[in-house]
Amino acid sequence: MDLMLTGFGMVADPAIIGVILIGVIIGVLVGALPGLSSPMAIALLIPFTIPMTPIAAIAMLAGLYCAGTFGGSITAILINAPGAPPAAATALDGYPMAKRGEAGRALGLATISSVTGGILSLLILLLAAPLLARIAITFTSAEYFALALFALSMLASISGKSSIRNLIAGLVGVLLSTIGIHLTTGVERFTFGVNELYDGLPFVPVLIGLFAVAELLKQSRVGETVFERVRANVMKLPSREDFQRIKYTVLRSSGLGTFIGILPAEGATVAAIMGYNEARRWSDRKEEFGTGIPEGIAGPEAANNAATGGAMVPTLALGIPGSVSTALILGAMVMHGLKPGPYLLENQPQFLYAIFAAMLIANLAFMAIGIAGAKLFSQLTLIPRTILWPSVLVFAIIGSYAHSSSFFDIWVMAIAGIVGYFMLRIGFGPAPLIMGLVLGPIVEENFSKAMIIHDNSILSMMERPLVLLFFGLTILSLAGPVRSAIKARRDRNLLMATKEGE
Repeated sequence: MDLMLTGFGMVADPAIIGVILIGVIIGVLVGALPGLSSPMAIALLIPFTIPMTPIAAIAMLAGLYCAGTFGGSITAILINAPGAPPAAATALDGYPMAKRGEAGRALGLATISSVTGGILSLLILLLAAPLLARIAITFTSAEYFALALFALSMLASISGKSSIRNLIAGLVGVLLSTIGIHLTTGVERFTFGVNELYDGLPFVPVLIGLFAVAELLKQSRVGETVFERVRANVMKLPSREDFQRIKYTVLRSSGLGTFIGILPAEGATVAAIMGYNEARRWSDRKEEFGTGIPEGIAGPEAANNAATGGAMVPTLALGIPGSVSTALILGAMVMHGLKPGPYLLENQPQFLYAIFAAMLIANLAFMAIGIAGAKLFSQLTLIPRTILWPSVLVFAIIGSYAHSSSFFDIWVMAIAGIVGYFMLRIGFGPAPLIMGLVLGPIVEENFSKAMIIHDNSILSMMERPLVLLFFGLTILSLAGPVRSAIKARRDRNLLMATKEGE
């Protein structure tokens, strides 16, 4: 109890509450704007947190993370244009309900389901993170290497893109993470005589380039899009009947979303899709999904916001990011002198309660903002791209320079942006590359240490039960997409054979 009070007291400072609210407002703004994303906003905001205390900085980013996931539901419901990828499933029933003249009801269902899912996942975070940290504190380098390898294998299903492309992008990220001085041997690698690369690629400029500048270049090729708008005069909280219909859906989706969030490299988008599918599978009105029913909104919204709390569990307890956004938050923690993992929760357990309090405040804040300002935020889509994206570029340049006051970082940002743009053009997303960049040092450092401890014998390392378990999970994780691809090809061949037979 004392630790909880200490953690809550760390966040009770009016200045910290203020930065959390700023993070929430930015998150809802970014979430409501099609084309922008929470990872992009976090990447842009990280340099501006440098003067803050570690607690204030991480609390602000956590608030943005929670609110950004919710913000996408506003435009998904009102204009059928999800502001964030996780809200795509919400649009399937949210927009039809809005078109029937029940936009306020749809927004109310999305808000309450999001807040409920978020708070339930935070309670699991409070229980699971210390338990996982106590287990992880017994890990040796071999277990950490195997765990990080498993996390890399999970990139096959991130973002719903091609599994092979995701793995290639992740491996490129791991390769880029080897730039600089190898900590174990002191060998200089891939620096090409550039002094600024001795400590590795500057993380923040790479983030900003891949997420912000690449998206800016992509959006520059898209004309102004006109959306069909649905008027929402006021948000309407769910009725007693609505609560009765969605209560079990919200509970199931919250549990599912938290579990998906805990899995390394998965995130809110996967959780939302699965939440929608499970809501439909358990419903006795399956044929009505897609026409605008409460369960079709509650399922994905509870799941995608529950994933935010779930994703913080491995991030804090293991130092292994649970999603792209938490990978950026993990990078921010390292930048502020914190080392996420079991020793952080062992030596500073009050930090967990501080993060819990910050995310709880964020959930309550975006509920209030959603109730009071959904109509206002829906008007953000009227902002012309000719104003929006140049503003993003200015913040990208300032943020990259502010990180270490170096023009070299601006060049890194620009190159990363160009590379990210061409990656998007050929079907590679930036998320797996960033995850590879974060997980690469964990894989390499722990592999080097494990090889020293086990006399360069992988077989000796595999005598440890947890190492075998994580290796087994890695094989299963990689086998899943392969099996799906084989099944899809078999179905396609069967369909073609059937057509030829006709």
